[in-house]
Amino acid sequence: MWTLGPLGFTAPWLLLGLVVLPILWLILRAVPPAPIRRRFPGVALLLGLEDREAQADRTPWWLMLIRIVAVGAVILGFAGPILNPREDRGGSGPLLVLLDGTWADARDWSARMDRAEALLGEATRDGRTAAVVALTTPPEGAPVFNDGEVAAQGLPNLAPRPWLPSPEADADWAEALTSVEGGFDTVWLSDGLAREGREALLQALEDKGTVTVVQAPRQVVALKPATFEEGRIVLSATRTPTGPAAEVPVAAIGLDPAGAERQLATATLAFEAGAAEAQVELELPAELRNRVTRFELPGVRSAAAVSLTDDALRRREVGLVAGGAGEREQLDLLDPLHYLREALAPNADLVEGTLSDVILANPDVIVLADVAQLAEGEAEDLSEWVEGGGLLLRFAGPRLAASDLARTEEDPLLPVRLRAGGRSVGGAMSWGEPKALAPFTEDSPFFGLAIPEDVTVNAQVVAQPDPTLAERVIAQLTDGTPLVTRKALGEGQVVLFHVTANAEWSSLPLSGLFVSMLERLSVSSRAAPATAAELEGTTWVPESALDAYGELRQLDTQPGVPGERIAEGRAGPDLPPGLYSGEDRRIAVNAVDADMVLEPASWPESVILEGLDVVRELPLKGALLAFALALLLADVLASLALSGRLRGQQRVAKVAAVVLATMLWHPAPGQAQEAAQAPSTEAAPDPEADAFALAATEQVVLAHVVTGDREVDDLAEAGLLGLSNVLWARTAVEPAQPKGVDIETDELSFFPFLYWPVTADMAIPSRQAYEKLNRYLATGGMILFDTRDADMGGFGTATPEGERLQAIARGLDIPPLEPIPQDHVLTRTFYLLQEFPGRYNDPEIWVEASPPDAEQAEGMPFRDLNDGVTPVVVGGNDWAAAWAVDQTGMPLLPVGRGMAGEEQREYAMRFGVNLVMHVLTGNYKSDQVHVPALLERLGQ
Repeated sequence: MWTLGPLGFTAPWLLLGLVVLPILWLILRAVPPAPIRRRFPGVALLLGLEDREAQADRTPWWLMLIRIVAVGAVILGFAGPILNPREDRGGSGPLLVLLDGTWADARDWSARMDRAEALLGEATRDGRTAAVVALTTPPEGAPVFNDGEVAAQGLPNLAPRPWLPSPEADADWAEALTSVEGGFDTVWLSDGLAREGREALLQALEDKGTVTVVQAPRQVVALKPATFEEGRIVLSATRTPTGPAAEVPVAAIGLDPAGAERQLATATLAFEAGAAEAQVELELPAELRNRVTRFELPGVRSAAAVSLTDDALRRREVGLVAGGAGEREQLDLLDPLHYLREALAPNADLVEGTLSDVILANPDVIVLADVAQLAEGEAEDLSEWVEGGGLLLRFAGPRLAASDLARTEEDPLLPVRLRAGGRSVGGAMSWGEPKALAPFTEDSPFFGLAIPEDVTVNAQVVAQPDPTLAERVIAQLTDGTPLVTRKALGEGQVVLFHVTANAEWSSLPLSGLFVSMLERLSVSSRAAPATAAELEGTTWVPESALDAYGELRQLDTQPGVPGERIAEGRAGPDLPPGLYSGEDRRIAVNAVDADMVLEPASWPESVILEGLDVVRELPLKGALLAFALALLLADVLASLALSGRLRGQQRVAKVAAVVLATMLWHPAPGQAQEAAQAPSTEAAPDPEADAFALAATEQVVLAHVVTGDREVDDLAEAGLLGLSNVLWARTAVEPAQPKGVDIETDELSFFPFLYWPVTADMAIPSRQAYEKLNRYLATGGMILFDTRDADMGGFGTATPEGERLQAIARGLDIPPLEPIPQDHVLTRTFYLLQEFPGRYNDPEIWVEASPPDAEQAEGMPFRDLNDGVTPVVVGGNDWAAAWAVDQTGMPLLPVGRGMAGEEQREYAMRFGVNLVMHVLTGNYKSDQVHVPALLERLGQ
């Protein structure tokens, strides 16, 4: 290809024809020759006569210009001009189009597919073989190079993945490249992120040929998993490349009390100038925090913009143990546990009993209210529990003050040593007046809490001075006396309130501050993440998975994942990001882990760098030839005008009509020949009917019967669209856009399945329509009659829709019907079902009756019902309303209430999948009843 600025020519040698244009100008200028002028007196006799045909003595210059330009346009057109031609890479061997295919590619995946398609088109034009590989799902061996058009057919099946390629996988594939015979060039569509292990792969590719990297300069922001510290949710994010200061909103998403997903709270991540990370703290009430299912960056379509939460936000289990329990059980306000119950019950599950029983329950927190002496063995068990990650929360009281506990040496289950007797207003070491609380310091878990003025302390146990005392105090009185102390013990911690849990020694339990302080401590006592040792030998079932675009999708049939793989925490093909459930907890695996650092990719000088933008080629051949044709037609008109043959309005109109028809009519190849061969008596083809037939037969199409009620028909189409989307996502069936069918005029045999919503006033089909319907049912079609009246018909009353269905069914050749049996193939075609709900859940669904001689084979759970597909299914559950979605895939109508309603919608979708699979595959699953007989014949 020869290029001239933004123009390129595929056959540039034809441009030599432009040299002939000056010669052609001279020829046209000389022909016709100028006439010789002779004066003849007899010419006077011809005056007044009109010559109907005139001929110019010379061709006008403007007419010659039209002809010259027309010829020039023809020459340029056949030279193959292309605007913005793609740069010729100069290679002639195979071409490898390599994509990272990670979550970082999701935001501009369509642009990457356009670039890959352009590369494959260029390879096809140059006669090169090509292959397309995504590093997130690399082939097991070396790439297989095919024709560029064949390779392009696989592009629609490519999708970004919600994980990054592992260094091990890159290294293995780099080694596989050494087995490729000969060389090849590589175009690497990079996601722009630096990764370990890429160097070995890049070296292997450079050993085979030229490597070109396509990379777009852009900023990538990733949200790290949320952490919970001292009662606050800590959200952090990382970005690349670093740049000016920026603010990124983050939202907490969860379920409201009605079960609908909503945005529960928002915060802002503020990146400082030049900073790669930002952090923000989000403080939510426990009830609201328990509802959070994920955090996300609004408007960012990427798995890295979503952070899933697991049971770290679940309600805590708190064990309560009181000293001398039962002594004052008739006085609730004096009960040491009364205020603790009131404060913790809304946000935690409480366990009460003896200390031995509470330890066996393994709660997150154990509270000891004025417990001084522990039974033999209880101290060891309690210490072991705390060291394993629990929080021991102790409150003082008369028993603890009167005991000798921790007087001379520190007790493992107390954070500090205690003085004998304590301190109170009016007693020994007395205060003149009750003491108030001092503001909480920054290193205290209570920092930021407002202290009410009416919170005072009348008595307390006092800590012995100690070198470690200052660092263990997390709350104190205005005179500096420690009020709350804490120390670490193994993986857990021990906290002591130096006052009682009731109002005997202070007014703290009567205030909202008491609840907030307990909440801060309860959050900090959450169970530690499961270790590899704890996960070893366990299996975790995937509940939902996160795709590369940040959409969470429910899973039903995925295999379990070993606990050892969960412990690694790095997402991959065998561990996609999502939620995994075990026996007693759920674990979230996110696309971005807490240790991930994003850095922009850097490439060596030997690599050619290009941008991602693709300037589309624009062939100009057709436009130039059309322009030349228009000029030639203009030349014809001008020549006729100069010769005087366009005189008269009718003649001008006729010529203009012929010219216009010539310009507008472009017969398709072979159309003229086909028209000539067709008999003159044959009716003209119907383009609309042909288009309808092609659209209905090129792919599987689900259809609904048009009722004439616009609202019902629109809902039916939306319902089949939702069912088609589910079939695309879960099965090998890939339906096209649903269609509405007029049973009076449209052909029905193109559609394997018809959904017929029955309305009370719809017309009875004509005789011709009944003939088509009966032929459709007899040749393997299925009709789902939906009266949509299960909410009323279930009460035993006849509905207008039901009566209309009876009237319609009188003209149909329908076999005997029966309520669907439990062993019908529809119960197991794809999903195992025993209920078939839609928007309503009426169990009365009618199908073709089973043959009376159907028998149940020995050892089989169902009868031999291998009798083909039931031609009709009749019900009233309004399935289209449950299936219906808008163009974005969101449900149009509510089903039930809350999560129960969404579960019912899911079962409605499963029934639709079973129905379509039953139509397309027949009763193939019933063939299992013949397995014993076949094995017997084969001698097995």
